[in-house]
Amino acid sequence: MHTRLENTLAQGLSPSPARYWGRITRLSAQTIAIDGLAALASIGDKVEMLGRGNTPVFGEIISLTKNEAIATAYGEVSGLTTGTEVIWHGQTDPRPDAAWIGKVLDHSGRMQDGSLPEQGLVSTPLKATPPSTMRKGIGPRLNTGVAAVDTFLPLCQGQRTGLFAGSGVGKSSLLAELAKGTNADIVILALVGERGREVRDFTDHTLGQEGMKKSIVFVATSDEPPALKLRAAYLAMATAEYFRDQGLQVLLLFDSLTRFAEAHRSVALSAGETPSLRAFPPSTFQALAGLCERAGPGVEGKGDITAVFSVLVAGSNMEEPVADMVRGILDGHIVLDRTIAERGRYPAIDIRRSVSRALPGCASEAENALLGQGRRLIGAYEDARTLIQAGLYQSGSDPLLDEAVLKYQALDGFISLKAQGNAEHSFGVLSQIIEDKKEEGA
Repeated sequence: MHTRLENTLAQGLSPSPARYWGRITRLSAQTIAIDGLAALASIGDKVEMLGRGNTPVFGEIISLTKNEAIATAYGEVSGLTTGTEVIWHGQTDPRPDAAWIGKVLDHSGRMQDGSLPEQGLVSTPLKATPPSTMRKGIGPRLNTGVAAVDTFLPLCQGQRTGLFAGSGVGKSSLLAELAKGTNADIVILALVGERGREVRDFTDHTLGQEGMKKSIVFVATSDEPPALKLRAAYLAMATAEYFRDQGLQVLLLFDSLTRFAEAHRSVALSAGETPSLRAFPPSTFQALAGLCERAGPGVEGKGDITAVFSVLVAGSNMEEPVADMVRGILDGHIVLDRTIAERGRYPAIDIRRSVSRALPGCASEAENALLGQGRRLIGAYEDARTLIQAGLYQSGSDPLLDEAVLKYQALDGFISLKAQGNAEHSFGVLSQIIEDKKEEGA
């Protein structure tokens, strides 16, 4: 078999019935100008270039003018020159399959040894439009395996939640716990921009065999070109949509929207867009909204994509451009706090700053009353923490704070509790903490 065709098939591409090609006219670190394809190519089309030693370099069309197609490369461009032949491959949509479950795949759907897993019979658009506005509403609660999420911050079928955290605060560990504890049918994990050495540790140890049983992990490491990070993100979403359309309940864990936005910014600026807010071009925010909107409830007769999108926030700054925008798109947010992590409580969820928009609708009247009292007790104690620790608070001056002092340690422990069984069990534990100690302090 011809070497070029072998490499084409290895990339998951289909040979074109006719061979169309152009030539490189200009090269830079990020962009490749191609003559001869402008009238044929579309945004997102794949192209192939031969570098030194006939080594193929694949890329993607990111901009078009009347006379030129502008592409960004998926690999190293140092072996390319002006005049290099560029072969057009058109659009290449993935064909997900149940055989992908339990595997770690790259941006092109290849396994770690470079081979392709079994392919499905039907292709799924890599960049599909969101379902119609007539999609279903948010469904019942999912079990997550994390007591605080099952109660204070419920995650319902079709809900989209943001996980806001700085580096090293336990974000990956919480995502792994959600993957292992959920009762969703399938889990899709997108690790976009992760450090390469941490991917193996995450899949083998943090997630482990238990978490991989019904998971598919898509990875684009931090050293890979921005276009490949975007492709991995879209591939993960397209795979989630495929299983949703099979009628399954899908849990999508996306880490992270911030790195997706940074990759999109890099590609958009290379395509000639004008930067605006903190160097992000306007199209980046449109891309974020489009990606998030693809998750959520399906239409009648189909499944749902329940999504947790992580957002990196430096210094817990929730007003950063990406964090500020996605809060308005999503159906709730979970905030991890470094101060809580430093005192040794994991997950380091800040209950007071976190919210689920599925409440109060997804909980009963009794459950909502319990959650309201729990939040009041946590808030009362944390507001007075300095006075209490300094010994300046006198018992009897505030009944709510008196109760909070009795219950806070147990409530704090509850937030780090792994759920046993369903959400009703977690509510039972929470009720026991509040009601039993209420009687004790009466």
